[in-house]
Amino acid sequence: MNDILLGKSTATDGTQVHLLAKYGNRHGLVAGATGTGKSVSLMVLAEGFSRLGVPVFLADVKGDIAGLAMPGTRNEKIEQRVAQIGIADYANEACPVLFWDLYGKAGHPVRATVSEVGPTLLGRMLELNDTQCGVLDIVFKLADDNGWLLLDLADLRALLLFASEHRKDISTKYGLISTPSIGAIQRALLRLEQDGGDAFFGEPALELTDLMRTDLSGRGIVNILSAEQLILKPRLYSSFLLWLLSELFETLPEVGDLEKPKLVFCFDEAHLLFDDAPPALRQRVEQVVRIIRSKGVGVYFCSQFPDDVPDDILGQLGNRVQHALRAFTPRDQKAVKTAAETFVANPQLDVAQTISQLGTGEALVSTLQEKGVPMPVERTLICPPRSRMGAITAEERAAVRARSPVGAKYDTPVNRESAHELLERRARDAAAAPQAAPGTTGQPPPDDDGGIGGKVRDWLWGTKRRQGMVETMAKQTARTVGSKLGNRILRGVLGGIFKTR
Repeated sequence: MNDILLGKSTATDGTQVHLLAKYGNRHGLVAGATGTGKSVSLMVLAEGFSRLGVPVFLADVKGDIAGLAMPGTRNEKIEQRVAQIGIADYANEACPVLFWDLYGKAGHPVRATVSEVGPTLLGRMLELNDTQCGVLDIVFKLADDNGWLLLDLADLRALLLFASEHRKDISTKYGLISTPSIGAIQRALLRLEQDGGDAFFGEPALELTDLMRTDLSGRGIVNILSAEQLILKPRLYSSFLLWLLSELFETLPEVGDLEKPKLVFCFDEAHLLFDDAPPALRQRVEQVVRIIRSKGVGVYFCSQFPDDVPDDILGQLGNRVQHALRAFTPRDQKAVKTAAETFVANPQLDVAQTISQLGTGEALVSTLQEKGVPMPVERTLICPPRSRMGAITAEERAAVRARSPVGAKYDTPVNRESAHELLERRARDAAAAPQAAPGTTGQPPPDDDGGIGGKVRDWLWGTKRRQGMVETMAKQTARTVGSKLGNRILRGVLGGIFKTR
C-alpha cells in the first residue's frame, strides 16, 4: 500500500480518490466552514499516514481528534458510506497515540528551554513592541556571551533584573536598554505565567525523535496536542507550533523525495499563525514551508477559508480538501471565489457553485498524481474514520497515557543550575564580601552630621583631602620616638667602637 484512500468521486464513473504517499510531503490544505467535516478529513489523513508507518503530529482544538486513540463503532450511516465508497478492508481500529499538553494535564508536558524558543518567538508570545523585542535580543546576547543558560522563566527574570541593575554598562557595550522596557517585559512575563505559559519553559525539553516514533507493528504514532485551553491563548498556541516547525526545519537532515514522508505536521486553526504576524515572521514561515519538504516533512494547514493562508504559502500546498463554504457575506463570497480559483479546473464541475452545495462529509478534492501533476478537482464522498468520531473519557485518556513509552522521560520536571542560580550566587557572594570594619583605619564610624560635630570630627580625624590633628600628632610622635631610638642605638654602637680602640 503506497497511498491513502480519501473517498470516492460522485461523478458518473465513481473513481476512488487517493493521496499518493510519495507526494505526502508536498503539503496540503483542509478548509471549510464549521461543522462541514474538516475534523473527519484530518482523522482520515492521520489514520492513513499512520497505517503507512508515518508519524503524525496534530493539535486537538475541540477535543474530538482524541477519538483516534479508540476504535470506532459501526452504525447504519457508516455502513452505507463504506458500501458507497467500496472500502474492502474497512475495520474499526484505534491508532497508536501519544497525548501531549503544554500544561501537562491532558497529556505529557511539552517543554522547551527559553534559549531554544529564542527572542523572536518569545517576543511574539509576550506581545512586545519593536523596542522591547530589541531589549530582549540584548538580554539573550548577554546570556550567550557569559555562558548563562536560559532554561525557564526564572532564568529570564533574573537576567532582566541583572540587566536593570547594570543597564549603563550593558548599554555601552550592547546597545541602549531602558528601565521602562525592562519593566514592560517583566509585566508581560507575569501575564504569561498567569496564563499557565510558564509550564512550557523548562526541562526535560522535547526531543523531536519522540515525535517520530512507530509502534511494534510498524504503524506511525499519532501525536495529539491537547489544545482546548491552549487555543484561548492564540499567540502562545501559534508561536509554539511555529517553534516546533522551525525546530524540525533546523534539526532534520536533507533527504530529498522519499517514498513516504518521515513526519506529517497538521496545523489546525492556521489563520492564528498569520494574524498580526510581522513581515519577518511570515517570511520565515514561507521559507520553512518551502524547504522542509526536502527534509521529509509534510505540512497540512487546516482553516475555515483558503485565504486565511497567504498566497505565497497557499501556492505550495499541492493536496487540497475543500469542504463547504456558505456564501452569506461578502467575505464568504470572496473566499468561495478564491477557493474555486486555486483548484485545477474540471470541465464537468462548476467549482464556485459546488462549494456552497456540498453536504457534511463531502469535499472538493485535488491531489498530486504521477510526476507531481495535480488532478482535476473532484466532488468526493470522504471516507469514514476507522476510529471513534468524538471525544474520549478521562479514564480512557489516562489508560492511554499509562501505556506511553515516554511518560517516565517527560512527566517529571528537572531544574538544573542555570542563569537564575548563577546570578543569585553572584549576588550572595557580593553581599558577603569582607568589608573593612569601622575603626580599623584609625577613624571612627562615618558621621552624617554636617554641623559642629562634623567639623570637630574633620578637625580631629581629617578628610579625604587633608589629614586631621590626631593623625598629625601620631606621625610626629612616631618620628620623634624613632629619631630618639635611632640616636641611642647609634651612640651605643659608636661608643662600643671607640672603647675597643
